This record gives sequence, structure tokens and C-alpha cells, in this order.
Amino acid sequence: MKAILKRLTSTQLIALSFAGAILIGTLLLLLPFATKSGDCAGFMNAFFTATSSICVTGLVVQDTSTFWSVFGQVVILVLIQIGGMGVISLSALVGLLARRRIGLLERSTLQEAISAPSLGGIVRMTRFVLIFTVTVEFAGFVMMLPVFCKQFGAVGIWYSLFHSISAFCNAGFDIVGKQYSSLTAYASNPLLNISVMAMIVLGGIGFTTVRDVLKFRHHVRSYSLQTKVVLITNAFLIVLPALYFFFFEFNDKATGERLLTSVFQSVTTRTAGFNTADLTSLSDTGLGFMIFLMLIGGSPGSTAGGMKTTTLAVLILTAISVFRRKDYTKCHNRRLPEAAIKNAVALLILYFSLFFFGGVGISAIEGLPLLTCLFETASAVGTVGLTLGITPTLATGSQIILIALMYLGRVGALTLVFAAFTSRAKNGAKLPEEKITVG
Repeated sequence: MKAILKRLTSTQLIALSFAGAILIGTLLLLLPFATKSGDCAGFMNAFFTATSSICVTGLVVQDTSTFWSVFGQVVILVLIQIGGMGVISLSALVGLLARRRIGLLERSTLQEAISAPSLGGIVRMTRFVLIFTVTVEFAGFVMMLPVFCKQFGAVGIWYSLFHSISAFCNAGFDIVGKQYSSLTAYASNPLLNISVMAMIVLGGIGFTTVRDVLKFRHHVRSYSLQTKVVLITNAFLIVLPALYFFFFEFNDKATGERLLTSVFQSVTTRTAGFNTADLTSLSDTGLGFMIFLMLIGGSPGSTAGGMKTTTLAVLILTAISVFRRKDYTKCHNRRLPEAAIKNAVALLILYFSLFFFGGVGISAIEGLPLLTCLFETASAVGTVGLTLGITPTLATGSQIILIALMYLGRVGALTLVFAAFTSRAKNGAKLPEEKITVG
């Protein structure tokens, strides 16, 4: 077994670890006592739910609160925690607690899994991930207690724990409402809204960014370039959509609730999948805007999936450099490496292709409107979990498309491509160059 593992690359280990966790989760959810009825959930129900949990997506084919038993919900929550932190990261943490030595391959895989800038200090970074995760999830748990205990009594403790972990891991699973109602019953509750939004943001900006901010605090100039890009991009992606939602959607709500709902939907749309408004009431423009946000996703090294905020930033900066006829792309007086630009373009093409052709495929199979299907596929590949309510009604073929998109979105499309094509050309010779007209 060790000999086989040594032959695998770090990207292959990450892809296989997620696949293995999905398999184990599926087997656990197939147990009769995982459902409230005591009957076997069925393979597709268990497989889809396990994939959605590990990939911290939140799309469901069965209502989490009414279909799954307490055991089933615990399995889902554990899968969410594993998926949010990353299977490799969690395995390394167990090894550290057991005082086991972390080898070079494991360190390299950890670096890939949490998007660390370098191999040095990767073990300390892993410890930080554990401490920060436990601290934030506990804080969220405490903040949610007054809301859920007031409504559900002692059971509210379980509700607070479940939603705290689900929010920080950007999973979007809930156990409080009927299917697809999510947190709509709490749309006017400031404490729950602010708690969930804070958890989503802290989980979605990336552990390296958080560590950078905590290390240098108010010394913004000392932040790494990635931290600056992540913070600025996230700020724009929260404020601008919130303004759109406030002025053009949710006009039927009172001003205070309208503002709260607008900000909440702006925060949750890119990563988490909770909703405090009826999404079917949105205009086509609003749905299109949400699709764009879902495809972007969170930031590198976070609990969120998607194309990533830094990818969007690099693409925009590259376009600006082209418009200005510059020979290179710069940001904050730093030149961006060519590899980052190539990866950003590749990610854009990969995610758009997966989202679009997945939506076209489901639309062709089901005979549903293309925009509705594109909304579901954007939610799946962005590991968001927002839905217009069609997922449980889809045929097995369409559900398999969503499962594949969730897996690709969480593991990372480029990670899987690198896992499949591991060889690199070692020849330093270059082919002759010839110009081609673009645009």
C-alpha cells in the first residue's frame, strides 16, 4: 500500500481522498437507521447526499431535516467538516495529534490542499487551520444558541452546532425548514443573519489570508499580494451585488429586512448556499447575476469551491494590461507570473464549459428551461447549493451530472487535470513561433 501511495502525486492523492470519503459516506448513509423511517435511503439518495456533503455544496435530493435521522444528520455534519477542512488536512491533523512524523509527500500534498504559498512551515499552518476552525465554529455556535434555543429548547443546541459548522464550511445544509426554505423564516433576525454571514466570510476568504491578517493586523503594506487581492475582490463582490439586490430585487420587503436580505444573499451566493429569500421570485436578470457570482466561488485555500476570487482578479488585471498595451500584468507594483495568468484562463474555460454543457445536458434530458438548469449546474460546480427546486425531480442521469460537477468544483478542475496528466516535458527546446490574429 505504501509503495502505491509513493507513486501517486499530491494532486492524485487529493482527488482519491475525496472520492474515498464520498464512498465511505455513501455506505454510512445507506444504513437503515440513517433515515427517520428506518428504511434504506437508496443508493442515489445516499450517493448524492454524501457527495454534496463532502464537496460542501448543499444541493439535496431529500430534505435533511425530515428524511435523515439524527445518525444520518451526524454523518452529514462529519462529512461537511471533513470536506470543509479537506480530507488531507484532517488526516495530517490526526497524525500530528498522534505525534506521527509528517513526511515530504504529505507536506507537499498539504501545500496543494490548502493552497499554501510554500512548503516551509506547512505543519504550523495545518495546526493554525485546526485552531482557527474550532475557535470560529465555537463562536458561531454560541452566537446562534439564543436564536435556536428560544425556538426549539434544548434541541436548539444541536441546531446551533449543525448550522455553525455548515456555515463556516460554506456547505449550506440546514435542518430547520422544509425543503428549499433554508433560513427564510429568519430573514428579519439580525443575530442569526450576522452570525451566518460572518461564518461564511471567515470560511470563504482562505486560511492563508486569515493568518496573514492576524499576523500583521493593521499593517496593510505587510500583507502578501494574494491577501490584498482576496480582501479587495471579496469586498467588491459583497458590496456591489448587495446594492443590486437592494435596488432591483426584494422590493416587497420593509427597508430593514430588505437591506439584511440583500447583504445576506450577496454573501451566501458565491459560496454557502443558505438563502433567506424565495429565489423563484427573482427576475431572470437576478438569476443571471447569481449564476455569475456562484461560478466565482470563494478564495484559494478556503472551505469554499468555485473558480476562486483570485482567478477573477487575475483575468480582470490581465484584460486591463491588454487595454493599456502593457507587456506584463501588474498588481500593487508587482508583476504577476505568466503561470498564474495561464492557470486563470484555463480555469475560466474549464468552469464555463462544465457549467454550460452540464446545464445544456440536463435541459436536453429533462426538457426544462435552460436558465433554470444553468442555475443548478452553476450551483453544483461552484459548490454553492442554492437551487430553484428542480434537483429532487431530476432523472438519475441528470443527478449524476450534478454529482460530477460538485466533485470537480470542490476538488478543483485543474487539480483533476493535473492528476490525470502528470508528465511534464523535460526538453528545453522550443518550437518556432508564428503570429496569429486574435480579436
